[in-house]
Amino acid sequence: MRARLETLRFESLAGWNDDDHLAALRAFERSARTLATGRRSARPAQPPSPELIATARAALDATLSAERDAQQFFAARFRPFRVIPEDGAGFLTGYYEPCVRASMVETEEFRWPILARPADLVSFAPDAAPAGFPNGVTCARRLGDGSLVPYADRAQIETERLDPIVWVRDAVEAFLIQVQGSAQVEFANGRRARLAYDGRNGLPYTSIGRILIETGEIAESAMSLSSLKAWLRGDGERGLKLMRRNRSFVFFKLVGDFDPELGPVAGAGVALTPLRSIAVDRTIWAYGLPFWIDAELPWADETPRAFRRLMIAQDTGSAIVGPARADLFFGSGEAAGARAGAIRRKGELVVLLPRGDQP
Repeated sequence: MRARLETLRFESLAGWNDDDHLAALRAFERSARTLATGRRSARPAQPPSPELIATARAALDATLSAERDAQQFFAARFRPFRVIPEDGAGFLTGYYEPCVRASMVETEEFRWPILARPADLVSFAPDAAPAGFPNGVTCARRLGDGSLVPYADRAQIETERLDPIVWVRDAVEAFLIQVQGSAQVEFANGRRARLAYDGRNGLPYTSIGRILIETGEIAESAMSLSSLKAWLRGDGERGLKLMRRNRSFVFFKLVGDFDPELGPVAGAGVALTPLRSIAVDRTIWAYGLPFWIDAELPWADETPRAFRRLMIAQDTGSAIVGPARADLFFGSGEAAGARAGAIRRKGELVVLLPRGDQP
């Protein structure tokens, strides 16, 4: 999908003066540390421009602590551009970090495995696929002779159950952990750990929620995380068959030493900040770019209300495709999941490009 950028002024952004720019700056500083050092991210995106790197260094040098100074920093260092896709509207969804009970061994209660990254999995940048691979494929399997072939799909991987690192309640719980890209798990002894993204099989993502809506199984107005879970668990075999229509599969690593006050470390290699971090299409945008989001969303409770705030591109996802597509990170736990699962709305995206950086 193509898009054009329309030049704006900060004064024309409804709600700009009411946002907490200092909170946005703190999230931007997380990305700035990575940009300034040139550290490679887990899921490489478009390379940052020299102007974005210079702006990142300026943010780290400034050590700003006042809201007014933070707002002036963004206004002085960036220019806003409305992202206008071909269909005329941006699209927003939400995601979160599940918190679930788990076991280090298979039991009657915990019978579905979360799998570690296979040794034969090879990842590459979106624009560096080997010859003969489809555009956008980012992973492959390396054979014994060194050649690369497309990786197995979800159904085959789940049948093989390669290398379990923890076990969760059922296939639905494992599937949703993969869709979200991370999770916190708690064991019987009270110990907690984090499941961190560690690669995927590289096959296209298919939204099973969209399939249920299009087939009339669940009305679009009634689609939510809880209704999706209920449908999938209502008929185990039918639910498993539907989930396997999403051929994409995610692998994880277990992180025992982590700060539960911080979000998971995502695509950009930085900890996510609830309601300040977004996932974007990494084939189009660089990590660290600020985006102004303007939409009517049920983000605080079930009632849609104005959501106008500055967000930072710090993650990506195989379902996040297009220039005006964003996934809002809501945080960890059940409440965050309820809010994130209710977000499927049109909205306006305004990208802030560093001054001197041409659109």
